[in-house]
Amino acid sequence: MFLPDNWQSVFIPEYAILELVVRGIILYFFILFMLRVLTRRTTGELTAMDLVFVLLLAEAASHAMGDFTTIGDGIVMLLVFMLCNYVVNQLTYHSKFFQKLFEHSPVQIIDSGKLNLKNMRRELLTKDELMSHLRENGIEDVNEVKKAFVEGDGNISFILFDKQNDQADVDKKKV
Repeated sequence: MFLPDNWQSVFIPEYAILELVVRGIILYFFILFMLRVLTRRTTGELTAMDLVFVLLLAEAASHAMGDFTTIGDGIVMLLVFMLCNYVVNQLTYHSKFFQKLFEHSPVQIIDSGKLNLKNMRRELLTKDELMSHLRENGIEDVNEVKKAFVEGDGNISFILFDKQNDQADVDKKKV
């Protein structure tokens, strides 16, 4: 009553192994491509809307993988995803081409206290959001920032002026 009558129906995959592998590879790279097309901030800092998008993407992918009823099918698919992830990590580590293909490069949004509005627009980053990030990092004024970047993982990094030397150089340029 508590145990299945046929243990094979629990563990033996219902789908052909090659079919599961091909489905897994196609879905892995399609999802990776979709995340690459999105702006950095979408993948780095999930808002409620982004989380819903990722969950719906995962739900759609699960149906595309097939409606598994055995643990064997699920294990094969998980192994395929792990292998794809390992291969992509190795390729991006060892090859600049694959690194550029699969990872976002940093985008500069502040240079010497001046906002780069074109790059902010490209990253869908509003001034209010940027100011929020500045405050979260204890920065009161954009003029304190020598450089700021939206990193490949969606986080924003700030390089501040050296209070004495760098700010004096900027003041000289203004004169």
